[in-house]
Amino acid sequence: MKRLLLNSLREGGLILYVRHGEATIGRDWPKVDFRNCFTQRNLSEQGRRQAIYYGDILRYFKIPIQHPVSASPFCRTLETAQLAFGSANVKIDLFWVGAQKLNENLPSEERKRVLAHLQSILETKPAREKNKVIIAHSFPAGVGLGQIPNMGTVIIRPKGQGSGYEVVSRLSLSDLGTLES
Repeated sequence: MKRLLLNSLREGGLILYVRHGEATIGRDWPKVDFRNCFTQRNLSEQGRRQAIYYGDILRYFKIPIQHPVSASPFCRTLETAQLAFGSANVKIDLFWVGAQKLNENLPSEERKRVLAHLQSILETKPAREKNKVIIAHSFPAGVGLGQIPNMGTVIIRPKGQGSGYEVVSRLSLSDLGTLES
């Protein structure tokens, strides 16, 4: 089973939706300034090690990645992406700020709009023979891709615009490290 998943990852055509590494305890300020990391939770030392390990695992298993990697502008997601893939290979996508707000009590219309855009992103096939990586946040239970542990990966097979997507697997960081066994 793990071998089949590893082979699929090596063939490309998948989306790896990854939650950022372990963050410090606390809360983001009500008015987060994305240029000021002091206004938000940041990666802990463990989170930094997790991010580096994540990138090392993908390189070790020769999993092809489409660059740039997409990241939420929060410091913890951006740093996770930069540590795993290198600063030059990361692009901030402001959509993930709105998606992160699904954890709050959003008005119904805004919630529908965010979920429709999320659906569109997850239906879009990556570049040929590559995998798209998104480093962002967890979702509430039963919403979007649901709850995801720190550095957990939801592997998605896009079926094309308007055709949906399939969740192929959900892996913890330790699961990812044992794909070859």
